[in-house]
Amino acid sequence: MTTPLASIIGSGFLVLGPLLDASYGVYAPVVMAGLCLAAYALGGAVRYNIAMLGNREGRLGDVANRLETASSWMLGFAYIISVAYYLNLFGAFGLSLTGLGSRLDAQLLTSAVFILILYVGWSRGFRSLEHMEYVSVSVKLAIIAGLLVGMASFFQGKWQAGDLVFNPPAQTGWQGLTLAFGLIVTVQGFETSRYLGASYDAVTRIRSMKWAQWLSSAIYIVYICLIAYVFERGELKLSETAIVDMMKVVAPILPMLLVGAALAAQFSAAVADTSGSGGLLREVSGGWISERAAYAAVTGLGLMITWTADVFEIIAYASRAFAAYYGIQSAIAATVAWSRNERMRAIFYGLLSATAAAAAVFGRAVEGGG
Repeated sequence: MTTPLASIIGSGFLVLGPLLDASYGVYAPVVMAGLCLAAYALGGAVRYNIAMLGNREGRLGDVANRLETASSWMLGFAYIISVAYYLNLFGAFGLSLTGLGSRLDAQLLTSAVFILILYVGWSRGFRSLEHMEYVSVSVKLAIIAGLLVGMASFFQGKWQAGDLVFNPPAQTGWQGLTLAFGLIVTVQGFETSRYLGASYDAVTRIRSMKWAQWLSSAIYIVYICLIAYVFERGELKLSETAIVDMMKVVAPILPMLLVGAALAAQFSAAVADTSGSGGLLREVSGGWISERAAYAAVTGLGLMITWTADVFEIIAYASRAFAAYYGIQSAIAATVAWSRNERMRAIFYGLLSATAAAAAVFGRAVEGGG
């Protein structure tokens, strides 16, 4: 369960609180619950594919095989964008407690880390860096636990003083829905269980995904409930590092711990997805794209995104890519269910695939996130 949980509880935890609070106000926990529910439904399609297909992808049939290939290409592309997402957050948080907080400074730091990862992947491979993932996961979860305890104490003080805040939503209707579409990447990561077939059987992988999604959903909803009702709108500027300013109010030690966790988590996640995209693109291209070429593509596209988009736009791009991937996985589940005469299940997964496609098309970035 640690592998998918580490992917789900990652970058989203750093940006979701301030973003949902500023955009949806008093309804932020409802939107968070909706995101978690949607993610669990999409995870259901992936779990169905694990149960039905296991490691027998070669027996899917022509349509499902083509969808699986398209799914792998899309996942590789989504990984490339997610690396840009992780490292741009790394750049922003790396400078958040210094006097070098400008967008240019963050872009320069992000670009330097991109070059470092390319150098390591090209010359030595990533095995020398893989141990960082295990350390960062433990540190990150421990700091999140401390963060929640501190926020719960702060919330209790506000509640007892009668100072809870109930901001009206700034985003409603279609605008609010498309913004939520653009946040799918913040609850993404459960699909990693799908690709652990070499180490775990189908039952274990399905259980790992369920438990990871249950626990991450509980953490996210508690987190949003604690943060959504204690800050006045406009009290803090909405930015990728707004959570640091919020935590300064809660407890002086939390910003430093949060930044440390953010740097470790973002770097290890970027290394993992760069490595994953390299192996995936080499596999689906039949060796035509080498892992080195994939690393170069990750760096090239990542640098282009870094210098042309802000973090909130990158979140929307990554969400669209992952929504497209989940849409294809849902289409595979619908195809397999239909072939097994499970008509209602096939219709449900078909509708889920259409919804994910809509998210891929209409998902948008939050505005004003400088």
